[in-house]
Amino acid sequence: MKKLIIPVMALAFFTACQSGKKNEGVEKESQSVTATNETPTAAADERGYLVRVGEMAPDFTMTLTDGKTMKLSEQRGKVVMLQFTASWCGVCRKEMPFIEKDIWKKYKDNPKFALFGIDRDEPLETVLTFATQTGVTYPMGLDPNADIFALYADRKSGITRNVIINTDGKIAMLTRLFNEEEFETMCQEIEKLLQ
Repeated sequence: MKKLIIPVMALAFFTACQSGKKNEGVEKESQSVTATNETPTAAADERGYLVRVGEMAPDFTMTLTDGKTMKLSEQRGKVVMLQFTASWCGVCRKEMPFIEKDIWKKYKDNPKFALFGIDRDEPLETVLTFATQTGVTYPMGLDPNADIFALYADRKSGITRNVIINTDGKIAMLTRLFNEEEFETMCQEIEKLLQ
């Protein structure tokens, strides 16, 4: 029996790796977002992330709700928080006021910190209304077709999720959903990175 299990597991692993590579190629071809850093090559983890702590954060350019653009690699030297969100996400609506109060208000005047909400595949008007409804004042960006999201997580996986990036552009922490204990750990990580 043991002799049969090992080849079957090896075949399953090889098949999963190959299908992940095929899907990755299709996604790369259809993306309107340009990734200039390392792009994720690993299969999604149990939370849907394609990226891992310690890796370079995939680069992208995003249009903000005020019409300006932001390129992630131009934020190098800052601690950056990316918050993936959408108006239809109830957990996002619960988390965003805490991000506003406990993170944005605390660090918004710190030149070594940047925070960007990234709204998944919704039009500008919806994103502006969403920001007003949730009371957030931190910058919000548009992610048409969820192309930025797909650099960080499997397109089929959900939100809310936060990515904390250190001053070297490497991922320091990844969160999923809104858990008060994990949120507190994230706040501590941001504070530590800014020291």
